[in-house]
Amino acid sequence: MCQLLTEKSAFLSVNQFLFQLNSTQTVNLLLTMTSSRRYWTVASLLMLLTNVFSGHPSTCRPDEYPIENRCCRMCSPGEHVKTDCKVSRPTSCRPCSNQSYMNQSTGLKHCFPCTHCDEGSGLKTKASCSPTSDTVCEPLEGFYCVEFSDNDCEAAKKCSDCSTGTFSNGSFTSCRPHTQGNTENRQLVKAGTASTDAECEEHADANESQLKLTLILVTSVAVLSALALCAVCAVIWTRKQQTPQCKLKK
Repeated sequence: MCQLLTEKSAFLSVNQFLFQLNSTQTVNLLLTMTSSRRYWTVASLLMLLTNVFSGHPSTCRPDEYPIENRCCRMCSPGEHVKTDCKVSRPTSCRPCSNQSYMNQSTGLKHCFPCTHCDEGSGLKTKASCSPTSDTVCEPLEGFYCVEFSDNDCEAAKKCSDCSTGTFSNGSFTSCRPHTQGNTENRQLVKAGTASTDAECEEHADANESQLKLTLILVTSVAVLSALALCAVCAVIWTRKQQTPQCKLKK
């Protein structure tokens, strides 16, 4: 019970502190306290809640943001708010500076800092940061991703060598055993390596093999018999040609 009261008191203290700030100050504070892209959604949500509970208008259009008692036009992706709108002037926007980006329409006064692909975390840059998109990281050669954020890799680990009898083609998170050959139904064609699986083929059916062997033998006997018959006929014909013919006298 005491723990619940303590947590509640802490929560109320934070809320009171946030309500003393306007929405821009709140987000700026959060941007200072956080450095990972996963916290931007939290920052935006707290900004919305602060606006609602501070009496800011909640009927702004999707392309507007609330500030004090009015709605201001959001800045486009790749920009951030320089000055909020007034009755007599629209919102003033400024392009994101180097090493920062904004991937959506916004009412924030700062762009998000670009992510750095840390080689110490096994990462390298796949796509560079631009004013409208963050850096995209991918694992270094010989590393595999262990922590994802959307389609981006945030952390990677070094690959280890596969043990004997296992392999990985580079896309597996763990080594897999080689396909077994030299069994009753399969025979090994090519042994596996650390990066490739073994290659096997099915054994031919015993009856089918016997039938093929029988056909080969029968065909061979028939061909030899035909050749022998032809040889006999040739000998007989030759002898007949060499036998002298007697002429009858009148």
